[in-house]
Amino acid sequence: MSAGTVQRWEYLTAPVLIHNTQAILNNFGRDGWELVQVTTGLNPEQLVAWFKRPVQG
Repeated sequence: MSAGTVQRWEYLTAPVLIHNTQAILNNFGRDGWELVQVTTGLNPEQLVAWFKRPVQG
């Protein structure tokens, strides 16, 4: 990225199963997604992961 260039991002939200959290997050990481935040879903037992990665091209 050169001076004056604005970094563009794409975003993704995905449910995360509590019993398989590490594997799920590692899969997204291998695809270039960076975890930004984890929040609860409709109930406290549901987790939602928020990811971002630079837009290619």
